[in-house]
Amino acid sequence: MIIYNVTTHLTHDIHDAWMQWMKHKHIPEIMSKECFVRFQFVRILDTDETEGITYAVQFYAEETELYDRYVELHAVALREDTMKSWGTKTIVFRSLMEVVD
Repeated sequence: MIIYNVTTHLTHDIHDAWMQWMKHKHIPEIMSKECFVRFQFVRILDTDETEGITYAVQFYAEETELYDRYVELHAVALREDTMKSWGTKTIVFRSLMEVVD
């Protein structure tokens, strides 16, 4: 199992709108591409929230080829939509992990 993790730090002033966008637009759009079998949306705790809040979404793919398909066919457009929607109000960090046990 492959986990595509997207961690996002966002400013307080966009929090509510960003949450709605994530829950009702962005995550459903990613899941509609049929590259991932499930996801998990979490808030990062025990961090300094003076300048904003940090969340992570973990998307689970059954094999690397499905993640590769997502990157090749869909990632660029979805990342551009994120930048267009939120600009510099978010900082995004992406990582790819493999479940070993």
